[in-house]
Amino acid sequence: MKNKYLYIETFGCQMNVHDSEQMAVLLAGIGYKLTEDSRKADLILINTCSIREKAEQKAFSELGRLMKLKEEKPNLIIGFAGCLAQHLGAKVHSRMKNVDLVLGTHNIHRLPEMVAAIQKERKKITQIDFSSKIHSLNVFAPPPKGSLCSFVSIMQGCDNYCAYCVVPYLRGPEMSRIPEDIIDEIQKLTRHGVKEVTLLGQNVNSYGKKLDHGCNFVSLIKKISDIDGIDRIRFTTSHPKDLSDELIDCFAGVPKLCNHIHLPVQSGSNRILKLMNRGYSSEEYLRKIDRLRDTCPQISITSDIIVGFPGETQKDYQETIDMMEKIRFDSVFSFKYSERKGTAAQKLQGKLPEAEIKHRLKELQALQDRHTQEKNTALEGRVEEVLVEARSRNSEHDMMGRTRSWRIVNFKGGPELIGNRVNVEITCGYLHSLRGKMIDH
Repeated sequence: MKNKYLYIETFGCQMNVHDSEQMAVLLAGIGYKLTEDSRKADLILINTCSIREKAEQKAFSELGRLMKLKEEKPNLIIGFAGCLAQHLGAKVHSRMKNVDLVLGTHNIHRLPEMVAAIQKERKKITQIDFSSKIHSLNVFAPPPKGSLCSFVSIMQGCDNYCAYCVVPYLRGPEMSRIPEDIIDEIQKLTRHGVKEVTLLGQNVNSYGKKLDHGCNFVSLIKKISDIDGIDRIRFTTSHPKDLSDELIDCFAGVPKLCNHIHLPVQSGSNRILKLMNRGYSSEEYLRKIDRLRDTCPQISITSDIIVGFPGETQKDYQETIDMMEKIRFDSVFSFKYSERKGTAAQKLQGKLPEAEIKHRLKELQALQDRHTQEKNTALEGRVEEVLVEARSRNSEHDMMGRTRSWRIVNFKGGPELIGNRVNVEITCGYLHSLRGKMIDH
């Protein structure tokens, strides 16, 4: 039988990457092999993100390119999946006539049967219904050969309804996996050589709230810490309002938990935070930062900031800058406000001129670059534990790994070190990486 090939292009966050891995596993069950060449493919999936307008534009641009390929290969199946598919539904078929399948976020597990139906009947399918249970969360996706690090989805959906965010509408209400399924998946990953797991969720801090198992996020971390073969645990993303003292204490009390937290602040202005429906004040956020640093002095704190939210005055923006100066984040993902249809922020007055938003973003990013460089330079002379992942992209004589604080380190060494944790003395701190010298295993 002729081989069938699958090409997947993924846009957006780590959760989308993990969803794509699960899609590939499910389709392998009906004979599809992954290819990196879209022209070779019999089935192409575009797995989309709708969090920001730029990701949406990129997805449709790529879809437009593939339409020409479809003209050359009429039997090619093209699927449009993910958050943008959930948002637009059948409208995708109207906008892009050659799309065969529109697949929503709760229906990944049904992908093989829908592809089979398209193959047999050449009909167009739209499936965006929400389910009371997200079946795909328990689809095990073996990591690529040689992988040391893997993502594990512990929940999906969100109940927070931040004013700018479409996730609750596109991923549905918050649902947590039972702990036994998560533990089982991680144990399988260790048998494939994985040593580090990153727990994924829209708001991992609220894991377990709707479960009857009496297991919250802290309990889950401790259970995972007991798994032989797992050396490091990370998680993303945390919501500040749900960051408990009990979870903060884990950074001192659970040795396998890495000293890094991504804690999106979004704004330093209480007025804007209220308009965003974030559920905390800047003062509360600062207190949690102090508590984190008191508990784990070496913790790396990264964040997200939105610039140009509707109604953001110069005073509001300056309060964000002042907060950054106080906290001095290790790094920040900063974005221009992106209006999303159906969100509360879409109805707000006071939209800012594009030129002013760009100016503020550029200034904020320059400030963060200075803070990041200062943090990295301060590490010079320190010895850091590095999990060696691969050869460095910079030199065939160097290896690359990450510190427990999520920084990339390049240092002299050979491929025999891959998979080992080594001690590296930091000799130079750059803006986006560190240079070091291996001391010992």
